[in-house]
Amino acid sequence: MTILRAAIIAALWFLAQPGVALAQDVTLRSHDGAVEISGNLLGFDGEFYRVDTIYGELTVDGSGVACEGPGCPDLEHYVARLVFSGAPTIGRVLMPALIEAFGIRGGYDVTRNDISPQELLFTLHQGDGTLVGEFVFRLTNTDEGFADLLANEADIALTLREARQDEITRAREAGLGNLMAPGQVRVLALDALIPVVAPSNPVQDISLRELAQVLSGEITNWVALGGPDAPIDVHLWDAATGIGQASVDQVLRPDGRDVVANAVRHPDGSAFAEAVARDPFAIGLTTRSEQGDTWELALTGDCGFALNATRRAVKTEDYPLTAPLFIYLPARRLPKLGREFMTYLRDPSAQLVIRRAGFVDQTPEEIEINAQGDRFANAIAQAGAEVGLEELQRMVRVLGPLKRLTTTFRFEAGSIRLDAQSRSNAEQLARAMELGHYDARRLVFVGFSDGDGPAGTNRDIALRRAETVQRAVTRAAETANLERIGLELDAFGEAMPMACDDTAWGRQVNRRVEVWVR
Repeated sequence: MTILRAAIIAALWFLAQPGVALAQDVTLRSHDGAVEISGNLLGFDGEFYRVDTIYGELTVDGSGVACEGPGCPDLEHYVARLVFSGAPTIGRVLMPALIEAFGIRGGYDVTRNDISPQELLFTLHQGDGTLVGEFVFRLTNTDEGFADLLANEADIALTLREARQDEITRAREAGLGNLMAPGQVRVLALDALIPVVAPSNPVQDISLRELAQVLSGEITNWVALGGPDAPIDVHLWDAATGIGQASVDQVLRPDGRDVVANAVRHPDGSAFAEAVARDPFAIGLTTRSEQGDTWELALTGDCGFALNATRRAVKTEDYPLTAPLFIYLPARRLPKLGREFMTYLRDPSAQLVIRRAGFVDQTPEEIEINAQGDRFANAIAQAGAEVGLEELQRMVRVLGPLKRLTTTFRFEAGSIRLDAQSRSNAEQLARAMELGHYDARRLVFVGFSDGDGPAGTNRDIALRRAETVQRAVTRAAETANLERIGLELDAFGEAMPMACDDTAWGRQVNRRVEVWVR
């Protein structure tokens, strides 16, 4: 029993590392000889052993024991190995740039080897030539990324959508933990879904409702969109890709629609862009980062203003079709090199790499009020009996001396739960507060709502949402000195709509909490 208790105290539970071949007999003995654990070695991450014993699967700190037996690893020449699987958009473009930057920062020599079109190998060597790490990328799609993670064939899944409920359930049943927990899911960067056409197409904008009607086959001729009398050819990414799935989730599903049967599907962004660019009657949804030679249509509506997926509009989520890039990890300890890489991804220098690679970073920016003329002009245009001049004047009076942060918070449809980008925003803002970036400054959490219901009630709801967000951020900022930061709340309800309230997505866009700073 003494051995059992000592083993349990020394152990943490986690799953076996992918790539381990056959389990082999080992004995782990403490340096004083008081504790001895025998079993089959299932994994070693450079610091911790994982052993299958008569007491179950145990993970033991390698610094406290000596390993004996044929299965003991070579401690002196240990090589950290990480397997990434999933979306080529992340693995082929963004991750290589981040690994190169990580190598420069850590003093590693990084070598890339294209094993096949679907598999990349990055090796990291110290200055003396010693191999210390291997990063393997399987470039498939989002579905395959989750499948490899659930099958314990990958350490990290690269995805262009959130995990489905069945994937979350299967992960929990497999002992991989809760994929929705903060430590297991992370927004790596931001992208956006954009409607695109051939450069020769005369149409310049489209509403989200019209876009849904086109993709579902209700609108079939360009005449209905102000274009030529010609049939519309619909193009989308393959249904197994994260972008193909996000297109349905964000545009069609909120309107209760399905993809038109004759839509042309493409395996990736390159094939999509090439096909749409050469077809004057084509339209489709792709990502901002993989637009190619196509032409982006602005999103417009009767209650708002035309929006393109600019970097700032994506970062604030003022553009409604944002597409975060996710990484998912199981509930196990990564090798030290892997943990260092994960930490680097949050560094400001990594955010700069993300921007240079063509994606939208998550570094907060401050926007002067005079750079938001369209938003305030639209607020005046949409004012009426419910929101009068007095409330608009109060909004200008309160916000005028402040700057808006690009850090905005929105909620999942029909829920008080923050959406994926907003949960990442909460972590980013909390970290900045912990680092003292807002010491001696004021942060004002400002709630806005849709126009469904009385204006007074909507303002109260918006204020409660602002309070909820403030609590979430301050709770995450565990080491911040909140006494040095002025935290305030305010709400203006439906006073500044970003879209019409006659659609579910429009109401969702209008329900938000902004952060203003002075």
